[in-house]
Amino acid sequence: MKSKPAIEGGKPVRDSFLVFGQPDISDDELNEVIDTIRSKWIGTGPKTHKFQEEFRKYIGAKYAHATNSCTAALHLSLIAAGIKPGDEVITTPMTFCATANAIIHAGATPIFVDIDKTTLNIDVNKIEEKITKKTKAILPVHFAGRPCNMDKIQEIAKKYNLVVIEDAAHAIEAYYKNKKIGTIGDLTCFSFYVTKNMTTVEGGMVTGNNEELINKIRILSLHGMDKDAWKRYSDEGYKHYMVVEAGFKYNMTDIQASFGLHQLKKINENFEKRKKIWKMYDEAFADLPLIKLANPDDSGLHARHLYIMILDLGRLKVNRDYILEALTKENIGVGVHYISLHKHPYYKNLLNLKDDDFPNSSFISDRTISIPFGSYLSDRDVEDVINAVRKILTFYWEG
Repeated sequence: MKSKPAIEGGKPVRDSFLVFGQPDISDDELNEVIDTIRSKWIGTGPKTHKFQEEFRKYIGAKYAHATNSCTAALHLSLIAAGIKPGDEVITTPMTFCATANAIIHAGATPIFVDIDKTTLNIDVNKIEEKITKKTKAILPVHFAGRPCNMDKIQEIAKKYNLVVIEDAAHAIEAYYKNKKIGTIGDLTCFSFYVTKNMTTVEGGMVTGNNEELINKIRILSLHGMDKDAWKRYSDEGYKHYMVVEAGFKYNMTDIQASFGLHQLKKINENFEKRKKIWKMYDEAFADLPLIKLANPDDSGLHARHLYIMILDLGRLKVNRDYILEALTKENIGVGVHYISLHKHPYYKNLLNLKDDDFPNSSFISDRTISIPFGSYLSDRDVEDVINAVRKILTFYWEG
């Protein structure tokens, strides 16, 4: 007999609520933050520079610059690359709004290209048909940690003389074939938001191999000044600054970097934990009414940031939102990554978009669910997630 879901009056799988996307923080981070506070240097200073350099080495890029968010990193990258009002930037609608907003804030227009239904990444075979004389850049998103087809993207960029700025908010650990994400495009932007594979609470990083671009980003990130505060007030002696750009307040702080220094040390260990949980989920859900995605490591190394389930609605008695509510009633936190941007009123009205323009993104938008996934999960947490998902999908299964 099928167990009755809590939403139908049954008993929930868990007594307490399992929050979706918790950070995995230890005493190491807490002690480093306390040390930073006691040092009295809590803004951009020595720890930010140390974290910046250690992350650069981890990625293997020639240059890196820390920012206060990945959104800031994207915005600065677009401006540094010369994107300006009237330009167009090709990207995917299956992403967080920050991707498109950064393009808009740079004065340009986001041009969406539909996704591949099995990878959830931009369909590289549809990019060229969206290129016009106004196109100046391609901004691919490595969705959920799966690397995009960078060979094809780089080939198109070279053919049309376009800049490639990668949104790697989900893809810190990822490789495309044998190349580390962060070393391929002209610029790559990473996120250290609280739900990401490593966190600085808020924060971002830009990596690249072009010193001129990174230097411009560095200046733009702190008001357009040619020297940061640490260098102005350090024991090297006071140095005058000159404003050389109309910049922004996008700098990372040493308190943020204090988290990053220790999160980075544990990144490989936590990645292995997530791989183990991913495998457990795959095995537990193999017989459920779900649409199968491409093998995670078909094109390199998947960073395994989000565990995405695509519901086979043709075999279920209820829609996606009902399943979300049912899992929440079981005390399992859930997410949706994402409702495609072309469905949101702002972009729909701004760009005159219709659902039919992006059939694959629309299809996924109506069926996608993200479940708790990360190194913060205990064995009991994983067991509860598995039991709740199986309970709900089995109960509402038409089969």
